[in-house]
Amino acid sequence: MVTSEINKYNFGVIGNCSYLGYIDTKANVNWLCLPRFDSSFLFGSLLDLEKGGEFSISPATSDYKSKQYYIKNTNILATEFEMAEGRFRVVDFAPRFYQYERYFKPLMLFRKIELLDGNPFISVVCRPVGDYGSMIPETVGGSNHIRFLNFNTQVRLTTDRPLGYILSKKSFVLTETKYAVFSYGVPLEAPLAETTESFLTKTKKYWTDWVKATSVPNIYQDEVIRSALVLKLHQYEDTGAVIASGTTSLPEFNGSQRTWDYRYCWMRDTYYTLNAFNNIGHFEELESYFQFIQNIIMNEKQQIKPLYTILGDRVPNEKIMLLDGYQHNKPVRTGNNAINQVQNDVYGQILISLLPLFIDKRLNYIDRKKTEFITEWLLDRIEEYMDVPDSGLWEFGTTNQFHCYTYLFHWAGCRAATKIGRFIDSDSLIRKAESLTKQSILFIEKCYSPTKLAYTQAVGSKHLDASNLQLILMSYLNPGSDIAMSHLKAHEKELFKDDNLFFRYTRDDLGKAETSFLICGFWYAETLAATGRLDKAQEIIEKLLKCSNHLGLFSEDADENFGQWGNFPQTYIHVGLVNAIYKLSMKIDKPIFL
Repeated sequence: MVTSEINKYNFGVIGNCSYLGYIDTKANVNWLCLPRFDSSFLFGSLLDLEKGGEFSISPATSDYKSKQYYIKNTNILATEFEMAEGRFRVVDFAPRFYQYERYFKPLMLFRKIELLDGNPFISVVCRPVGDYGSMIPETVGGSNHIRFLNFNTQVRLTTDRPLGYILSKKSFVLTETKYAVFSYGVPLEAPLAETTESFLTKTKKYWTDWVKATSVPNIYQDEVIRSALVLKLHQYEDTGAVIASGTTSLPEFNGSQRTWDYRYCWMRDTYYTLNAFNNIGHFEELESYFQFIQNIIMNEKQQIKPLYTILGDRVPNEKIMLLDGYQHNKPVRTGNNAINQVQNDVYGQILISLLPLFIDKRLNYIDRKKTEFITEWLLDRIEEYMDVPDSGLWEFGTTNQFHCYTYLFHWAGCRAATKIGRFIDSDSLIRKAESLTKQSILFIEKCYSPTKLAYTQAVGSKHLDASNLQLILMSYLNPGSDIAMSHLKAHEKELFKDDNLFFRYTRDDLGKAETSFLICGFWYAETLAATGRLDKAQEIIEKLLKCSNHLGLFSEDADENFGQWGNFPQTYIHVGLVNAIYKLSMKIDKPIFL
């Protein structure tokens, strides 16, 4: 199981805000869940080579070279092959464009097999599975399509290649460009080649236009654009929810058993995600996420859960699936037991996130009654749970504490509520918010350690926590103050290791962590920029960029060799990249690293 090679995720991601598809450098669809992000996979060789099915378009020989890249400023993925007989490339995309006053985003994967040179000998295999590999569908060939039966809906492969070659897994010579469309639900009935080319052109235009409307800084523009495109892919447009990742059970490090299902929407990410949307100037996505959050608030009677499904429902408890796992790492999980935890920072996170909706006149939101109700409801929850310990944002399974990070968001949320109260002229909201702000400060100050000259993880704790860098980033501590500098230096000394890893903490209730949660590295870079250490901030960003794969996609975790671990791509990390680079760009006077 242990490998001497650096672990990199050698695949890219496509999608259309309805589904996500993962394609590796062999043009195999190694992860595709339908009809929702958190549904069973139809192709899942990422977690089990035998049970995961296969949808590959590859050379018939093992002697070939391949390279993979995105079509510039799009989520359209190309995998190019070169062998003795010739060259071809596979262009994969999920259709997305505007028509009939709405976005067209069907559950269809389009694959263009483009002849580039010569007469390459290739193989096409399409073998979907159901119920996490336990159901093998019956296969029926039609005139120009293959039907896969026993699913809950129609599942088809429509192609202009001889079906017998695909059904028998027989290789063939590619003499001209060919097409294949995998559909879930409504099948493709229109002309194959013409429709594919039309959809490809329209999808390319959609993404390039979307990027043109994206605000980017004058540094690291390619990285910000790719991160923005990744973030957009992970928003489920029907509800506005943004999931943490499209995968489950990719381990935090080899043999760790830290294998979690991240195909859900975490409330702890709300502030950072909406801040990133705001930084890149995408208000449509920001407002959609607002609607998702508001619907949760209106549906909850008492307590907001740490995470929700893309429909705002309760996330199911964990189940162990009988799958081999990524590089044999088990267990493979669906669902997430974090749903049973208490994370009290969510109320402040939501208040800060909703503040622009209520006071930013560009968003054109005017509903005083709802504004007052939501703000008061969230303040009531902060008041109710002020004296209640929680699991914290890192979701310690057996350890509840009075986390400094939680009270920081109580403080910030109450300050936001004060601004909202002034905006809608509500004295009662202002009084309540100011009172709770003072209570929050008392708890934060209990976390200060005169010995370490820094704020610790929780009241009575001796440990530091990377999340407390937010004390500086959210201006609880003045970034130019002596206490901010001593707080930062203490965290550098205890958590910054091997010159490229910034750990969340030293250990948790599962033991010692061996990889760095990359968001902490970007928080570190952002904090360095905020405190004026610009050269060091640039240095850290440069090192963190080495943790991406060949397409600029980031995983959740990285090891000391810049290897990738954890679920992928992780939106939280791409959000951290965007926010850190924006902070740095605001501090410098001229373009660098163009």
